[in-house]
Formats: sequence, C-alpha cells, structure tokens
Amino acid sequence: MATQLNEACVTLERSVRERVPPLLTDLYQFTMAYAYWRAGRHQEPAVFELFFRDNPFGGGFSVFAGLTDCLLFLRNFRFTDQDVEYLRSVLPLNTDPDFFTYLKGLDCSTVSISAVAEGTVVFARVPLLEVSGPLAVVQLLETSLLCLVNYASLVCTNAARFRIAAGPRRRLLEMGLRRAQGPDGGLTASRYTYIGGFDLTSNALAGRLYGIPVAGTMAHSYVTSFSSLEEVWPQTLVPSGGDDPIDFISLVKGWLGRVCQLLGAKPQQVREGELAAFLSYAIAYPHNFLPVIDSYSVSCSGVLCFCAVGLALCELQYQPLGVRLDSGDLCRQSVEVRCVFKECSKHFAVPTFESLLIVGTNSVSEQSLVELNKRDNEIDVVGVGTHLVTCTNQPSLGCVYKLIEVRGCPRMKLSEDPEKSTLPGRKAIYRLLDIEGHPQMDLICLSEETAPKVGVPLNYYSLGLDKAVQSFTPSQVTSLRIDVFSHGEIGLPLSSAPESRACAQASLQALYPHHKRLQEPENYPVAISERIHLLVSNIRRGNSKGSNFLLSN
Repeated sequence: MATQLNEACVTLERSVRERVPPLLTDLYQFTMAYAYWRAGRHQEPAVFELFFRDNPFGGGFSVFAGLTDCLLFLRNFRFTDQDVEYLRSVLPLNTDPDFFTYLKGLDCSTVSISAVAEGTVVFARVPLLEVSGPLAVVQLLETSLLCLVNYASLVCTNAARFRIAAGPRRRLLEMGLRRAQGPDGGLTASRYTYIGGFDLTSNALAGRLYGIPVAGTMAHSYVTSFSSLEEVWPQTLVPSGGDDPIDFISLVKGWLGRVCQLLGAKPQQVREGELAAFLSYAIAYPHNFLPVIDSYSVSCSGVLCFCAVGLALCELQYQPLGVRLDSGDLCRQSVEVRCVFKECSKHFAVPTFESLLIVGTNSVSEQSLVELNKRDNEIDVVGVGTHLVTCTNQPSLGCVYKLIEVRGCPRMKLSEDPEKSTLPGRKAIYRLLDIEGHPQMDLICLSEETAPKVGVPLNYYSLGLDKAVQSFTPSQVTSLRIDVFSHGEIGLPLSSAPESRACAQASLQALYPHHKRLQEPENYPVAISERIHLLVSNIRRGNSKGSNFLLSN
C-alpha cells in the first residue's frame, strides 16, 4: 500500500508540474515583477492572502480545496530557458537583459505559506492562504494559486451540496468528464467532487491518479449496436462453480418466458437486440452485470430482458448488480422496477434479487435531488455529470489575492465599494466552538495577538457590521492556520484524496444544520478582533504606521 501511495504522489507531482508551469500566469505579473526589479524593490519582504468574498451558490459555506496542488506547484516553481526566451520575446524591447538572468534563478526557496487544511469548511472573507516572501516572487505566484484554488474549492463545495441534497444513504457517482471544461477541468472535478462527498467516479485516469473508486458499465450505444441473438458470441457461459459450459442463450430464453408469464407481459414486445446486448455483456462480465434498461421501453422490454438474464446468472451462481435508468420519470420507473424485482425474488425464490441496485442518471441537478427525496423512489445510486462539474448555478468562486503587508507595514486596499476593501496585516484565524464541538464563529486576529482562551470573554466586531463591539466566551478554540510550506519544502505530509475527503466530511458534519441549509441558510458569524478594527480605522484616517496604504477602486 505504501508503494502505491508513493507512486501516486510521484504521478500527481509530475501531473502538476506539466499542467501548471510558472508560465501559466497573466503577463502583467511579469511586467509588475520587472518594475519591482527595476526599482530595486523585488527583494522587499511582502505578504499576500487569498480569500473569497461571498459564499457560493447562495449558500452558507464553502469547502477549501486545491492546497495539495498549490504546494506541488510551489515546490516545482522554476523557469526553463525556453520560458525565459519566450518572455524575452513578448516583453518590451527595452527590458533590461539582466532581468531575464534574474528570472532564470528564481524558485520558491524564500517563500513561506500558511493555510487552512484542505477539506475544511470555510466562510467568506476568511483568509485561506497566507503567502510571504520577496515581493516580486510572491507577486508572480498570484494567478497560478488562484487558478488552483478557485475551481477546486467551487466544485468541491458543489459536490458537498449535492451530498446534502441526496442525504447520507444514497451513493453518488460523478460522471461529468465528457461535459467538463477540458481534460484538466475533468480531472480536477473528479478529484474534488470525491473530496466533497461523492463516492465514485467514471473517470479512469482520476481513479489511477487519486485512488478514487471507479464505476461504469455500458452506454445506450452498446445496446443499440445489437439487432439479433445471432450476434451473441460466445453463446455459452461456465457456471461460477467451474462446471461444463452452459448454453446461456437457451437458458435465458427459458427464463424470459417464465418472467413474462409471471408479469403478464408479451414476449413478442421484447426487443431481440436489447436481449442480445444484455446476453453478450453478461457473458463478458457475469460478476458485474448492470445494464442500462431504457434504450427502448423499460416496462415492455428493458426490465424483462434484465430479469431473464439476471435470473439465469443467479441459476449459474453469479450475482447480478442491478440496472441503470437514464430517461423519463426516474422515481416512478424505479418504484416499478423494484416491484418487478420483488415479485421475481418471491416467485422464483431468489432472495438477493429484490435488493438489486437501481442507478438513476438523467441530467441530475441539486434541485432534482431535493425533489427526489420528496417523492417515493427506489434509487440507490445517482450519477451526476453536467450540473456538478460545470457548476451551472455559479461559474466561479471569485477568490482574490491581495497584498496585506510590505516591509513589515500593513497594507490595505480601500475602495468606494466597501465589499472590495481588504483587511490589513498578517493574521491568525481561530474557530470558536461550543461545548459539543460545533463551530460558532471564526475570529480573524492580527498574528501577534494572544490567542483566544477557553472560558475567557473576548470582544469582537462582526465583519461588515463593525459599528458595535460585541462579546463572546468560547467553549473551545482551534487555530485554522497551519504552516505548510517553507524554504522550498512542503512542511507536512500531503493528503491523499481519501484523507482530504474524510476531513471534509468531518468538517461538514460538525457544522450546524441551519448553517448548511441549501436554501436561505443562517449566516455563519465571521468576526475581527478589536485590534484589527482599530488598525482599519486608523488606516482609513491615514494616521497609523500603515497609512502608506494602497488606494484602489
């Protein structure tokens, strides 16, 4: 197992190195870096932080994801000779040649990062990453870090919402690769929807890279490619016990007659091509028989063909898995199919038949999952594609990367739009919990402040509603920040996708239901300390050591 994990880490790092080279950024990062370098400011110590301004999907929370990719990107941050020559060709002709020599020597050995743990439930305005290092270098990291965090956190949060909508019992299959925004979007979606709460993926490469369980059977094209039983080959199947091969076509025909008689169905309505497809697939995969049964008519052909083949497999000591429904009224059809399974189970004395899986896949959205739970249905597994991986309800999380300190002095972006103002200075982030471990408030402090103490009242200002000081006494206090990168090295063991998934599910479980409601959730309190409030007030008035602020609209 350890060898497999090491191989997976090596493969993942190679994937990040190839997909996210340092040149994957905006050109203006290089023009700013040159201007810093030209002014002799490129080595000034600076600090940026990454956060988002509003919880996505009209919800009350997000799930932080993308940290592992960020760390691997930083560890491999180096410009190749080809990168530098390209930059030489696109930057102005009067750019000092020594700047390109400077770029060739850059890496992240002088960069440090503290972050929230991947998979943690997070909230608007709470810093997710703090990036410190030489001004020019940390400026160059902006676009790449935003790219790695924005979509990963958005799709992970979307998956968490789908999980809440589906409830804990129903299994969820991510199957959005064909609808994703390119190959990288597909891989990212598969990984982070798994962390957000999905159980399976159809993406084979994601299974290999990230250790996610994979699943898949057949498409409609396989069913419609058959037209007659003459196309089935081989026509025999060896029983599970290993006896002589059995004429499987004849066995299934016999079972089809008995099933039709039991259900009062007409055998002539059964599509011969559909029966042939199921026969062929069952012969190829007798242990994994789960066909799609709505290529023609579920009630007149699909479920009859499945039962005939499935019962024949049972007679030969194999266990069919179930069926997939991909069109029409999934709830009604699933109830009807389950009734057929139960009748067959009882009449033919095959106890396992009544509990076969029913998989539903048909442009499933968060809302359709909510509606699914309001109606009678027998769906065990839901496959979700388009609405999950494309995040149709909100296309971007909107993370930003803002300067908060230069040369030890706080920096603040002021704006005519208060929502776009930033909080100055390096920070510590604390989560205040009640006695049962449920989060009650996130508190943003300056890094040099003393941490809140259990049982000791503290004063705070609600973020965005900072006119009146309030008081709170925490029952438990935990720091959300961990040092994750320093001196060019990753400072903690990288989390696998299953480990990040476990963290995410535990973090979501701890959250009160009223904060994670899909519609009209209660706002989770995010607060700032009195010292940050005072610093902001002073900077706005221009009379603190941080008064040399960045004025921006």
